[in-house]
Amino acid sequence: MKTLLSSLFLLLILSNCQAQKYKPALNLVKGNTYFTNSTVTSSITQTYNGQDVNIAIDMAAKTAFNVTDVMDTIYHMQVSYVSIGLKVVSPAGTVEMNSDNKDPKDMSSTFLAGMINKPFSVTVTRTGHVLEVKNIENIINAIFANLPQVDETQKAQMKAQFMQSFGETAFKGNLEQTLAIYPSVKVAKNDSWVIKTSMQSVMSANLVSTYQLQDVTDTYYQIHGDSKVSTAITSTPAQINGMPVKYDLSGTIVTDIKADKKTGWVIEEKLKQDIGGNLDILDNPKIPGGMKMPMKIHSDINTTDH
Repeated sequence: MKTLLSSLFLLLILSNCQAQKYKPALNLVKGNTYFTNSTVTSSITQTYNGQDVNIAIDMAAKTAFNVTDVMDTIYHMQVSYVSIGLKVVSPAGTVEMNSDNKDPKDMSSTFLAGMINKPFSVTVTRTGHVLEVKNIENIINAIFANLPQVDETQKAQMKAQFMQSFGETAFKGNLEQTLAIYPSVKVAKNDSWVIKTSMQSVMSANLVSTYQLQDVTDTYYQIHGDSKVSTAITSTPAQINGMPVKYDLSGTIVTDIKADKKTGWVIEEKLKQDIGGNLDILDNPKIPGGMKMPMKIHSDINTTDH
């Protein structure tokens, strides 16, 4: 009997000592609106004919996500930009554009203003993976259809670059970089899990991310991420100023995230990205024979839910 009681007592101790497990995930409410407010600071160094060319980019965007329907583990949302601002400093000068700028002569700001409060559809899983983005391209097409008299070739180039930055594939990749962070099973503190995603804007890239649940408080999950980034091999080159280009880049992303314990929505994210390699400009009339341009990119991205 004493042996039996001792065994039961030992089992109780072992049971109580087992690490508590959690299931971080999106738990959004139909009818509610959630926000992301992101600022991006990037520095790009390109080496051209042995000389370094430095470019600084600052971007800020606030986005509203209204949950229109919840079906099992799927969230349907109507999403719209609340504001967008962009500043680019390069040897060619400084370009600033802002969706709040109402000057009709500022064509770049007019583009951004055309994106504001124009809803498009996004479908997301509880683990943060984006299944579908719809209607952004219709919004962009409408913006360019209403442009004043602009050379059609120039308009096509501008539209292609705008699609690369704000199109459906770019939005999907950017949103997954923030939300596709959740494990498929329950995890304990200090447990890790791996998530593979891809993103596409000016360039296409594959990400392999290892996330760890570092802490759990009464109000949020603290999650740390280390990602390896490599540009994807694509058959179709990207376009920059009408020139075909391909990227051969790799690097790392370090992320620290606070996700609301109740809703799973990211309330704070701090991300640092460092990548480098080559930009290959392919043979074209502007640069016959093409050229290889070494480049480095460092980015700091901060996101909040307000």
